[in-house]
Amino acid sequence: MRSNSRDKKSIDRVTVLLYAILIVAGWLNIYAANMEPDTYLSFNTGKEYFRQLIWIGISLITIGVIMIIDSKFYVEFSYFFYIGAMLLLLIVITPLGDEVNGAHSWFRFGSFSFQPVELAKPAVALTLARLMSRHGFTFRRRSDFLTLFAVWALPVAIIILQNDTGSALVFFAFFVLFFREGLSPFIILFGFIAVIIFVLTLIISNSVILTMLGMVLFLLILVKRGWRREALIFFAVATFIFAIVILISHTAMGRIAYNGALLAGFAGGTVFIIIKAISKRAPFIWMYLLIFWGSVAFTYSTDYLTDKVLSDYQRTRIMVMLGLEDDPLGAGYNVNQSKIAIGSGGLSGKGYLQGTQTKFNFVPKQSTDFIFCTVGEEWGFVGASVVILLFLALLLRLMYVAEQQHSAFSRLFGYGVAGIFFFHFAINIGMTIGLAPVIGIPLPFFSYGGSSLWGFSILLFLFLKLDTDRGQLIG
Repeated sequence: MRSNSRDKKSIDRVTVLLYAILIVAGWLNIYAANMEPDTYLSFNTGKEYFRQLIWIGISLITIGVIMIIDSKFYVEFSYFFYIGAMLLLLIVITPLGDEVNGAHSWFRFGSFSFQPVELAKPAVALTLARLMSRHGFTFRRRSDFLTLFAVWALPVAIIILQNDTGSALVFFAFFVLFFREGLSPFIILFGFIAVIIFVLTLIISNSVILTMLGMVLFLLILVKRGWRREALIFFAVATFIFAIVILISHTAMGRIAYNGALLAGFAGGTVFIIIKAISKRAPFIWMYLLIFWGSVAFTYSTDYLTDKVLSDYQRTRIMVMLGLEDDPLGAGYNVNQSKIAIGSGGLSGKGYLQGTQTKFNFVPKQSTDFIFCTVGEEWGFVGASVVILLFLALLLRLMYVAEQQHSAFSRLFGYGVAGIFFFHFAINIGMTIGLAPVIGIPLPFFSYGGSSLWGFSILLFLFLKLDTDRGQLIG
């Protein structure tokens, strides 16, 4: 990066205005979630809404510091920020850290607590932007790809060790900037297919899914190579065998025999395709087979993943969300109460401070993970739509400003910020209406919590600071 003599640009006022509106609206809803019915308009310094005011003040001071420091400092010291964030993530696992809701991911200082993962998000975003903005970076170069993957995967692995799966999943939001910079869209397609396979395997069975998967992929390979006669024969034989075996595989021994025969058939088909490809000198056949056998391995690992890797509450939440289990007083309680609260708001809501579900604590974690149900109950469909539109406006503005940058570093960091905000926004609201599993991530600027508010403010205003120096950061 090199200096430029152009004057500095003023801070993006539209983004600042959206930030201010979301901060104020968030605090008002935190107040509503904490306000006791018999103490209207009272102010208790021991309540969450008072502590949130303190964190808003700390965030504003932090924003002032961010805007004073030269943008090149964040570029040059991005690797040091990353190292510091990783050290904090490791230290919090030790006895110096504290466990909250089963996750050993907090530092506690008296009545205040802090989650270092919120600092890891901007640190990782800065480091990824620095790596990808280097001259000559390309995903096709193995060393570049492996370095980028290691930088991304390290915090994910550490956070999983903290038993904080929700925060670890947030880092998948960085794939937004990966795709922006040229990562193959087939990666997201494979990820989407993996999710579908996982869900269908839970709903149906791995035997049926594998059969359908095998038929589709083998037919795809045969047709793609132009071997239409073999494709027709394969389809006819596979359909007949599938129909017969489905009728006799209702017993445990039948399913075991079926799986064995299925894998043997796949192995035989693979050998046939390899021989055929070698004789015809067909290119790219190895990639198809690798995808296929990776899908087979993933399908058979689904049961192990759900039974051995996921904790009981995580598995139950997924099953409840898919409708495979009913636990209205356990894992499904929060979501059921949240949907009741949102639905009771109707079109225009019950009015500010008038939400009965909110006031009488029917929804656990009302001011944190499920703050959006307070919006739905008191402001109704209209108010919830306005909040969603505000977040969409912020996301679109971030992407617009990112595209105006003169440096790849600033553009990449902007897309990283947009990805993180989108993930939190989409998953949190999805949790409250039952469209996403409850993984415990906050709604930006709305959910109570100093760590998240501070982290989101740092992310947003680091990008705005880079934008003010867009004339000086070129390259």
